[in-house]
Amino acid sequence: MYKVFVNDKPIIITSSQKKENNFPIHILKNTVSFEIVHKLRNRNIKGVNLYTPDLEKGWQEFLNSFKIVSAAGGLVLNDKKEVLFIYRNGIWDLPKGRIEKGEQIEEAAVREVEEECGIFDLKIIKPLLKTYHVYFQEGIKLKETFWFLMSSNYSKELVPQLEEGITKVVFKNDDEILEAFKNTYKNIELVYDTYKGQ
Repeated sequence: MYKVFVNDKPIIITSSQKKENNFPIHILKNTVSFEIVHKLRNRNIKGVNLYTPDLEKGWQEFLNSFKIVSAAGGLVLNDKKEVLFIYRNGIWDLPKGRIEKGEQIEEAAVREVEEECGIFDLKIIKPLLKTYHVYFQEGIKLKETFWFLMSSNYSKELVPQLEEGITKVVFKNDDEILEAFKNTYKNIELVYDTYKGQ
């Protein structure tokens, strides 16, 4: 299955006919993606299932209905296995940003983490996953974010990128992460759960 978040509410694209949640089910090929997005944005619906018999084909059709913006970021561990978080616009987040034209995905991930956090000596350990969310800026766009597990033994002071709305950059332990998850995005929890589940 694939998950795309609209204001933290999931659109679940699935080929399974088992009912695994209480969300309404729509047939993907009979659905206008923008209508679903607007329903999730404006109504009291918690999520939607879009059923397609061929998951990969259905997913491509869904993606084709959006302008896609690609980004990359990192879940960064220090030598104590704490995770690097940023506090941006009043919400705990992980560092990420747009991939620039001609830039490799891994390069963009490292550059964005460095710029947003003032951290260096980053090493990519492995790719983690891709997340998707819809945002509203000059129309509807779908952001696809490539996440990497990274490490750094950088021990100097971290510097938040204030011009990006980031006011804090801190490494958090497991208890502090659970606290931060009271004020974060579903995709960030997904990235962390993927890291923890490996």
